[in-house]
Amino acid sequence: SPLMCCSWKQCSLTALSLCRLLLVKSCCVSSVCGQPPLNTRIVGGQPAPEGAWPWQVSIHRGFGHICGGSLINNLWVLSAAHCFQRNKLNLKSHDSDNTVYIGRQTQENANANEVRRTIVEVINHESYNPSTNDNDIALLKMASTVTFTNYIRPVCLAASGSTFHAGTDSWITGWGSIGSGSKRTVEMPVVGNRKCKCDYAGVFLINDNMICAGLEAGGKDSCQGDSGGPMVSKQNSRWIQSGVVSFGRGCALPNNPGVYARVSRYQSWINSKITENQPGFITFTSSGTDSDLSASCSLVPPLTTTPLLRRLLPLLRRLRRLLPLLRRLLPLLRRLLPLLR
Repeated sequence: SPLMCCSWKQCSLTALSLCRLLLVKSCCVSSVCGQPPLNTRIVGGQPAPEGAWPWQVSIHRGFGHICGGSLINNLWVLSAAHCFQRNKLNLKSHDSDNTVYIGRQTQENANANEVRRTIVEVINHESYNPSTNDNDIALLKMASTVTFTNYIRPVCLAASGSTFHAGTDSWITGWGSIGSGSKRTVEMPVVGNRKCKCDYAGVFLINDNMICAGLEAGGKDSCQGDSGGPMVSKQNSRWIQSGVVSFGRGCALPNNPGVYARVSRYQSWINSKITENQPGFITFTSSGTDSDLSASCSLVPPLTTTPLLRRLLPLLRRLRRLLPLLRRLLPLLRRLLPLLR
């Protein structure tokens, strides 16, 4: 669909052509967000067609891809706080060590439609807790704006008060835990928070700042996407981001849904950090009655394993980020081994 001005006061009729030229870069985000021109038929778990998810961002640090993110206007990217937490185990030293690629299709070959930007500021949520994974959300400011194209567009964000009932179709995109190959897509239903709390009783604490998604039988999970990447759902002609990939137990295991930061809980926080050209927030409304309201778990084990798992989780995340480096070093090690014998 054609891009339209937020207010026709921005353009005189005689300057309409000029307005259209400038629109892609300057128009308010709510008029263009969540409308990918090239998003046709998507097959879950398969490589995503080029341009299908134009807000998908690849975040690089050091030796390559470390996390995903989503473009939310022409200057800011939304991601997960755990990708940038500051502690002794973190590989990050400066915000400028992080680079983002937007419009990227594959991590292995040249991408004619992508742009690269250096990050000049990383804002982790002030209440992010790496032990409980609460408030696992971050904003990244790029060094300069990007121009919207068919391959580069912002996603809409779920506004405060949005409802995502159990079973709501959701899509997660990314390059996978090792950041290789082409961008992939996974379709999964929302798992209500009551059910999610039951699934993770004794392991993780699930609260209202989180939203879960996954198949009861397993087989698909956000481990096929990226930490920090977007989970989106479609309402009418718009794709709206409901979650930010945060954590889970294992990968695609039965009754172990992926857990995401619930975007609708952070509208005020995001707007307090982005005061100009604010992201496009749209209220997502599920119809009917939420089946999760009747979910219950009668036997809830005590949270005896939680402290240990909470301590191990940050370390495991960092080890996973070293996989791209190890993958690149393997050919060199294979050549050196015969010399050491």
